[in-house]
Amino acid sequence: MAAFAVGIVLGGAGVGVLRSSREERQRNATVSLVAFPASTSSSSGGDTEVVQMDGQLAVINGGPAPVTVKSVSGQRPGVQVQDTGHTRLVRPGGTAWISVKLRIECALAFGSEPLSIRFSVETADRQVREVSYSVAVAGSAWHQGAERPCASLAEMARRQGQR
Repeated sequence: MAAFAVGIVLGGAGVGVLRSSREERQRNATVSLVAFPASTSSSSGGDTEVVQMDGQLAVINGGPAPVTVKSVSGQRPGVQVQDTGHTRLVRPGGTAWISVKLRIECALAFGSEPLSIRFSVETADRQVREVSYSVAVAGSAWHQGAERPCASLAEMARRQGQR
């Protein structure tokens, strides 16, 4: 009888350890990111319709474990976003500022359609996972940063058209 009781106790402890281990693996594999356009800096006009800018994307880790953002990219008509090649560790509840290159077609970029950003992240269990998050470009810091260069390009195009 004592051996049976010891077996039950050890079996219960083993199930608890397995359950705890499974929960930790699931926690380490969870990815929950929130992102938004944070800022722009330098810009250049490639032609009369396109502005290329350096910018920042704020990425918040809403998950329970740290993640390393390995790459960021996104594209829709009028907007292209690509990271600059630097990885960033984002702790749970923390924010990382990801440097990005932006290519904005002034005539198309600021519609109401969101931009789907794709992230490649390494989770705490050392697995690389792909996740997406949609961000609004219209009214964002990227939109505000592109307004003046886009207006300058439009004015330059208008002047060239009058010659």
